[in-house]
Amino acid sequence: MASEPPMSQPDAESLARELLSAHETGQMVPIPPSARPGFHLNTAYEVEARLKQLREAAGHKAVGRKVGYANKAMWRVLKLETLVWAHMYDDTVHHNDSNSATLTPPYYRSLKIEPEVVFGLKGPITAEGLDATAALESTEWLAMGFEIIDCPFPDWQFQPSDFVASLGLHTALVIGEKMQVKPDLIAKLVEELPRFKARMSKNGEFIEEGSGRNSLRSPALCLAELSTAVLRRFPTQPLDAGEIVSSGTLTAGHPTDRGDLWKVDLEGLSLPPLTLRFA
Repeated sequence: MASEPPMSQPDAESLARELLSAHETGQMVPIPPSARPGFHLNTAYEVEARLKQLREAAGHKAVGRKVGYANKAMWRVLKLETLVWAHMYDDTVHHNDSNSATLTPPYYRSLKIEPEVVFGLKGPITAEGLDATAALESTEWLAMGFEIIDCPFPDWQFQPSDFVASLGLHTALVIGEKMQVKPDLIAKLVEELPRFKARMSKNGEFIEEGSGRNSLRSPALCLAELSTAVLRRFPTQPLDAGEIVSSGTLTAGHPTDRGDLWKVDLEGLSLPPLTLRFA
C-alpha cells in the first residue's frame, strides 16, 4: 500500500493554529490529527516547530522539553523507535523556593497530574548514546516536579504524533527544591535514580507508588535517550545549556480538579516531599 503523502506546509500551519487555539481556550479537538490524511510523526514535529514559532512571536520563550512514552514496552505497540517530546515555555514552567506550591490552571478540561524528575542542563548535549553518568555530567541540577497534562482529544484517545503536535499535552510543570549535581554525587545518583520510590497521595490518601525504573529504567537514561532522539531528528538543535527537561512520569497520570492537594514523598533519593494544591 502506498504511503500517505506528507501534509502540505499550509496544512501544517493551519493545524498548528488550531491546536494552539485549543491550548489557549480549553476547546476540544474532535478529530485528532492522526485521524486526518497525510499526518504522521514527521509532520507532527513540523507542527511542533511552528507552534514554537507562534508562541515565541507572542512573547513566550521556550525553556525546555518534556518527554512522552518513556516506556520501551509501548514503543513496539505504537511502532516508535524512541520516545517523543515537545517544548515547554516560560509561562508554563514554575520554579519554587519552597516545596509547597499552588497552581491556578487556565481551565479545567481534563487535567491529570504526573510526578517526574526534572533536570536543568549546564551545557549542550551533542553526543549520541550517552550512559547515565555522562547524562548527569551534563546537568546542573535535578528536582522533583509535578507535570500537569490536559488532553484536547475526546476520551484521552491519541497517538504519539498527536502528543507531539498538541504541545505534549503540557499545561504546567511545577518544580520543587533543586539538588545541585556535583561531580562527587554523580556515582551515587546513578545508583539511586533507578531505585528510588515516589509515593503519591491526594487529599491525604495514598494513591500510587512509582519508581525511577518507570522512566526508561532511570530518569538519567531517559535524559540520555532524549538527547539522542533530538540529535537524530534535529542535528543542529541539540539539548542546550539552561534547558529544563521533564523526564517522564514515575506513576500513571491521575485526574485532578479544583481544590485537590497532591503530595509526592520520596524514598531513596535526597529530595524533600513536594506538595501542590489546585486553586
